[in-house]
Order: sequence, then structure tokens, then C-alpha cells
Amino acid sequence: MHIPDGYLSPSTCAALYAASAPFWAVAVRKMRSVLSTRFVPMVSLFAAFSFVIMMFNVPLPGGTTGHAAGVAIAAIVLGPWLGMLAVSIALAIQALFFGDGGILALGANSFNIAIAGSLVASGVYRAIAGASAISSRRRVVAAGIAGYVAMNVAAFLTAVQFGIQPALFQDALGTPLYAPYPLAIAVPAMMIGHLTIAGLAEGLVTAAILAWLQKSEPSLLGMETSGPAAGWQVTRRAWGWMAILLLITPLGLLTAGSAWGSWSPDDFRDPAARQEIEKGSLGADLPAGVPAGIERLSTLWTAPVSDYAPGFMRSQAFGYILSAMFGIGLIIASTMLLRRLAGTAEPVAD
Repeated sequence: MHIPDGYLSPSTCAALYAASAPFWAVAVRKMRSVLSTRFVPMVSLFAAFSFVIMMFNVPLPGGTTGHAAGVAIAAIVLGPWLGMLAVSIALAIQALFFGDGGILALGANSFNIAIAGSLVASGVYRAIAGASAISSRRRVVAAGIAGYVAMNVAAFLTAVQFGIQPALFQDALGTPLYAPYPLAIAVPAMMIGHLTIAGLAEGLVTAAILAWLQKSEPSLLGMETSGPAAGWQVTRRAWGWMAILLLITPLGLLTAGSAWGSWSPDDFRDPAARQEIEKGSLGADLPAGVPAGIERLSTLWTAPVSDYAPGFMRSQAFGYILSAMFGIGLIIASTMLLRRLAGTAEPVAD
């Protein structure tokens, strides 16, 4: 679901940065207001979880791939504002250091996944969970539904942004400059896989984690309203499970193919890849060549560790683990830096 650079026009990217900026500003202010309750380790934890869970690709209909995003559980535990901040940090690290999503498109990816996903997940969860007890099974069901709905809302927004490009941005011959497929193709091509598999993955992950928190770490639930201390020591068990998840990230390499709408310029030139793209796009034909915007903007930023594959590593699996470790370290450092920029010197460790 990560939009690469070149698929949205620069003006579309600018508009989505502008749309995201007020939400980020409020989220940072919310973070500053709760620093005394030591939320920073929790923001780091859920940003790291979002980063890692997005490395586990699953096959989708049409030969494409997708993944859960961890946005719903972050919004449920932290509240929508800190949840969107955590997931935005993960998306920024992915784009800047690993080339997963574009730099120009970071505002769009954050708006779709982190912002809309968090607000939708939080709203659905609250509506279904109501005033039920923290330990209620109803909350597990609410979390699963919230994850499913949030993921599909994010996918729909992404599909719409793809689908409006051909109508708005063409060359003199009517050839799309950016994303090549109109709404009639982009929406069903994106939504079929998310309605059937990727959304279910997000829902199951969200429900499973909430059920675990109910039994093992109930003090971490209800944090948005009660604001208990949640320092590094309090979250150590969750970080232990994060370490296990990190070690099994190479399972995400088992799924072949790429996400719909994440094709490289070389894919547009390769006859075999073109067939796969058309197969995943309801059989619709591609433009004869590479759309000019994708050709021009796809090389705007060269990530240091592109595709989670360090150049010095011979083992792809070990390189994937190393990338996950590096990413989590960057997330913790970024969250700590954000805390300092928020204007406090209060310690966050127990």
C-alpha cells in the first residue's frame, strides 16, 4: 500500500502533505502534553511494531502482495493522535532509509495509513467496545473489526489517489503521466486484495494483540484516558515479543511479487512483468512505455538500504533481520529526538 514516488503528481503530493500537517501538529502537541506519564516508550514500541509488521508480505489475489500495518492496535492503545504519530514515524523511516514508499509521497502514505487509519480504527473500536470492561471479549471483537475497517479505508484512499491521476495529468497525446490506471481499474484492483486478505490480516493481528494485552499487560490498556506510567521497564515484555518478531521477519520474503501500484520503471519495460501488472489490474492494458512522471521521479531519492537489502550482506534473510534491527533503532532514536524537540528534559526510563 506504500505509494512510491512518481505515481502521484507533485501537486497531489503537496496537497496531501498540507492535509497531513495539521494532524501531525496536533499529535506532537498531544505527545508533549502526556510526556509526564511516560508515553514515549509506548510510541517507540508501536512505531517499531508497525515498521516490522509491514515487512511481512502476504499474497493477494491477482499475484500482488500486501501486509498488515499495525495502525489499529497503535490507535486503540495510544489513542488516535499518538497512534498516528507512531505509524507516521515508521513510514518516514521506511521511506528515508529503505525506499519503501516515496519521499514526495510520504504525506500521502501518512495520510492514508497513519492518519485516516488511526482515526477510523479508534472510532470503530470505541463505537463497538462502548463501556465494556477492559477484559471484555467484546473489546477483542471490536479491535478486530476496527483493524479490518481501518486497513480498507486506507486502501480505498490510496486507490482513489491512484485513480484520479490519469484524468488529471496527461501528456499531449493523452498518455497518463503518473499512475496509469483510472478509478474504474484502480479501486477494484486495490480493494479486492484488501477486502479479502490484507484487511483480515490487520484485523486478526489487532485482535490477537489486544487479547494478549488483556491477559498479560492490562495496565497498558486504557492509557489514553487514565495515563499510567509506561516506561521502558513496564513495556519490557512487549519488547521481548518484538525481538522474536524481528527474528522471524525473513518469513516476509517467502511471498513473491510486488504490491499493486509499486512497480518500478523496469517493470514497465519487462514483457513478463507487464503481463503480471495487467493480470493484477483486471486485464487492463498498460501504456506502451513508462509513464513520464514515474520515469522522472522514481529516482528522486536513493535509499541507503534499498528494499531492506544491505549491499554488503550475502544472505538475504540475515540482511532482512539486520534491516529490521536498524529500523527499530532509528525509530527509538527518532522518538527520543521528537521528545526533546517537544520541549522537555524529563526522563522517560523507569
